[in-house]
Amino acid sequence: MNNPQNILIIGAGLCGSLLALRLGQRGYRVTVMEKRPDLRKVEISAGRSINLAFSNRGNKAMKLVGMEDKVKKLCIPMNGRMIHDTQGNTFLSNYSGREHEYINSISRGDLNALLLDEAEKHENVNIYFNRKCQSVDFENTTAKFYDYESKTDFVEDADVIFATDGAGSILRKSYFLGKKFLFSFSQDYLSHGYKELSILPTETGEYKTYKNALHIWPRGSFMMIALPNLDGSFTVTLFLSYDEGDYNFNNLTSPETVTEFFEKEFPDALKLMPNLVDDFFKNPTSPLGTVKCSPWHFKGNTLLMGDAAHAIVPFYGQGMNASFEDVVEFDAVLNEYKNPKSKHDWETIFKAYEQNRKKDTDAIADLAIDNFHEMKEHVNHDLFKEKRHLEMALEKHFPKEYASKYSLVTFNEHMGYKDAMLKGRAQDKAILNMLADGDISTALDMTKMELKTILDRINSETQKILDEDNLAGLNK
Repeated sequence: MNNPQNILIIGAGLCGSLLALRLGQRGYRVTVMEKRPDLRKVEISAGRSINLAFSNRGNKAMKLVGMEDKVKKLCIPMNGRMIHDTQGNTFLSNYSGREHEYINSISRGDLNALLLDEAEKHENVNIYFNRKCQSVDFENTTAKFYDYESKTDFVEDADVIFATDGAGSILRKSYFLGKKFLFSFSQDYLSHGYKELSILPTETGEYKTYKNALHIWPRGSFMMIALPNLDGSFTVTLFLSYDEGDYNFNNLTSPETVTEFFEKEFPDALKLMPNLVDDFFKNPTSPLGTVKCSPWHFKGNTLLMGDAAHAIVPFYGQGMNASFEDVVEFDAVLNEYKNPKSKHDWETIFKAYEQNRKKDTDAIADLAIDNFHEMKEHVNHDLFKEKRHLEMALEKHFPKEYASKYSLVTFNEHMGYKDAMLKGRAQDKAILNMLADGDISTALDMTKMELKTILDRINSETQKILDEDNLAGLNK
């Protein structure tokens, strides 16, 4: 199908390259402008998350563009969280009681490169690098760029502009500064930042610790995680306050203090990280923030998508998956409003897309904050462990009747984030209340009939909580 309309996409990251591929498949003339060099020709700069958690919602997008099998080759399955205490003891907390449900560690760069390669196979898709967007004239559907190679400015005209240029989006900034319409914007930072570290493979290329898990060192007010890479290494991320606590990013200023901190809090990890000090002082400390804004579009001219519209903190492993799902949801709206004989009514399409999508991206932003507190602190609490043990048993014995909040968000890709959040939070509240009151058991030797009785009680209490919240107007 050939479509006469010219589409400009600002940003060739994960969301932008996927959007370019899908619009290219649909026959649009697509131009992509990216400020960074081509990552297929240069190394990714250290300090930026180089691997990500890939799960069902992201895979739904790969199915849409016919890339599921190619992407699967880049994935390392992670069946659960491997929890590390300060004594070096570990236990594995599975993500699901259903064996086929797990998340994957995937290289950001490898996945982005694959999407770019696939997009460029289409003659109607052109991708340019080293071209920085300086501003967007959203009324006239033009964008001003600076070409780092020729050292010149130029203006690009288009029928429609999509901004997939991340949390620092130039289009979003243009909306805000333009003052041409009512635009709401919030940017909220955690008091914590993050720093990328690494566990290198052995001399023979083997993994130094268990491969198929997301490793977590929860320490109450801070934590560290590690995800496996295909080369035998782990990408390690330290999440720590900038200025609170005995140790923080502002006072970890010497090799001796950094080593002392790790000896006290992460002794088992320190044994695997002889490169710790080099990594710590080489890689930047970066902030963690949530961006929400409205509207995402201006008339039928421009649209924000991915992190440009809804940047979230990484603690549910859904940032990439949510951005990929944006493309799936947008594609569904295009199908609903397609008119091959004339130009699209882009304003109607953008309004419908945002109305369908924003409630879910707001929900996953809130869930990611929730999971930050769960990962750094709650996973070590006895009550939480009891709850997870019970949920694993329920998912194993009643796989079609029960799903935990984590499973609803991560593995139920046909349920919106908001519905998953509302049901999951109500379930959590019901289970925790009943466990705290001693109303239900988590005995290891429960029969399936006993578990069914507990499941019925959980469902009943969950529905009561949902009904009460609906009555109070909390679920709108």
